[in-house]
Amino acid sequence: MLLALLAVFWLVQSSFSGPTRTRVDYSTALAWVRAGKVKEVTLQPEGLTGTLTAAEKLDNHDVTEFRSVIPKDERLVPLLDDKGVKIRVDHEESSLLARIAMMVLPWVVIIGAWLWLSRRTQQQMMVAGGGPLGGFLKRGRKFEKAAAPHTTFDDVAGLAGAKRDLSEIVEFLKQPELFHALGAKVPRGVLLVGPPGTGKTLLARAVAGEAGAPFYSISASEFVEMFVGVGAARVRELFAEAKKTAPSIVFIDELDGVGRTRGNGFGGGHDEREQTLNQLLSEMDGFERGDLVVVIAATNRPDVLDAALLRPGRFDRRVVVDLPEAAARRAILEVHTRNKPLAPDVDLAQVAATTAGFSGADLANLSNEAALHATRHRADRITRDDFSAAYDKLVLGDLREGKLRPVEKKRVAVHESGHAVLAWATPEAEPLSRVSILPRGMALGATQQVAPEDRHLHTRAELDARLRVLLGGYAAEQIVLGEISTGAEHDLGEATRLASKMVAHYGMSEALGPVHYDLRDDQTFLGQRFSSDGGTSDATAHAIESEARARLGRALAEATAVISAHRAALDRLAAALLEHETLERDGLEQLLGPRSTPSDVLPIHAAIPGTRTARS
Repeated sequence: MLLALLAVFWLVQSSFSGPTRTRVDYSTALAWVRAGKVKEVTLQPEGLTGTLTAAEKLDNHDVTEFRSVIPKDERLVPLLDDKGVKIRVDHEESSLLARIAMMVLPWVVIIGAWLWLSRRTQQQMMVAGGGPLGGFLKRGRKFEKAAAPHTTFDDVAGLAGAKRDLSEIVEFLKQPELFHALGAKVPRGVLLVGPPGTGKTLLARAVAGEAGAPFYSISASEFVEMFVGVGAARVRELFAEAKKTAPSIVFIDELDGVGRTRGNGFGGGHDEREQTLNQLLSEMDGFERGDLVVVIAATNRPDVLDAALLRPGRFDRRVVVDLPEAAARRAILEVHTRNKPLAPDVDLAQVAATTAGFSGADLANLSNEAALHATRHRADRITRDDFSAAYDKLVLGDLREGKLRPVEKKRVAVHESGHAVLAWATPEAEPLSRVSILPRGMALGATQQVAPEDRHLHTRAELDARLRVLLGGYAAEQIVLGEISTGAEHDLGEATRLASKMVAHYGMSEALGPVHYDLRDDQTFLGQRFSSDGGTSDATAHAIESEARARLGRALAEATAVISAHRAALDRLAAALLEHETLERDGLEQLLGPRSTPSDVLPIHAAIPGTRTARS
């Protein structure tokens, strides 16, 4: 805008000042007149302008038109007349008017632009009172019954508990009189809580599809604008429009964007966000309880929501949408592969077993990546290898273009063999599924373990076994190659975090006892951490570190003993990896044999000097 105003000012000034003329001193202009080189002049109150008969050199420039300030010289006019110069005179009043216009017009443009911007701002902040909805409907998306995507509970695989809870909302929207006859009140608000990608938005759309009700969808961040009051106005407009088409559903995604706890002191205040939250609280628990508007909100951060938002009367019901288990993952994979041709060797149950911790969105991405991998190879069906390649790409990353040097490749083979031998020789560890030394993403190799079933609890013996497996690569490099490398950085980080949680969070330390110490791993602002958020003293933190270090030392000693006892198996596995680069479950069983039993491992633990057998 400023550049446009400057351009207008320059054009106005140029239009009044005429063409550009070279400024010269009066003596030069007078010399040109005496030499007969001036063709015509224009006399003005502030000076004169003139045109030469031919171009003259002045400071290495050709001058044909000039201007100059003239003193009170009575000889000038007779000299001009004597030399035959054509004389013109500009009237003083016209020049004054031009100067006044040149000064006033830019101010007129600036004031007009300011008024235009002010009016635009007022239109954005204006609350519609029976008129158009202004800027809200540009952000809120309303799906009419006929135009709404036909999404039902059949399109939502798994989540049986969540669908059971939400089925009451559907019945209420279809037959509200059944609930009113018994004096029952269906929850005014339903909060869907769960990790990202678990299907919270899909569930809300399925509720609207099952009920056949208008569905209003908006993200909480779309309420908040720069101007205070705009978000509250949009909340009022949203509920006013929803009440007109009741029974209806209002879905607010990412509720924590506007519903964070007020007055906690972190990040400063935000009047616009707090006013928006206050208006939302008022709309959800106002005086009118007879309207058939159900609010469904979704968030993956319920811990930061304001307490007033979660109390009964607003969000009465909380539905947990958790990560799917094996049976649900298989059902989700069947939904996402419904229109994809699968080869006979694809077992969706096996794919579901190997994708523990995947969300519904992750499984959809896995199915799509498998289809893309098959398309790149011009295949007509999606095979098991396509799913395996898609899994590696999502979990580990793409294959690296660079090749490892032979000495590095041998070290990676020894390192991964150490993990694999510990997993094979430790009964409490998850069974081996695959070992690879192909560099992918940030990893130079990978050892994959798959539990036979989903686990929700882990004993101390199982976590100790996980520590030993994590330190198996470190121990293998020490024993076989005589020197460690930087390849164990990720393993050491995971092992340190696990050992610290065992001591501080899980009560698995006799020295510290069954106490939960609040040691936070997350950083509040840009990597900065509060040292004693939960009241843990420095002495206790030091004791936790010492106990975790001792636990890691015992795990490394046990891993070293296992590697030494099964050195022949480790050498066979490392040689096979150097030859084939990737070994699946069948090849691993042929090389290593059946898994060890507890009786095979106990003598190894007993042979470790100065260690203590962990009690489960």
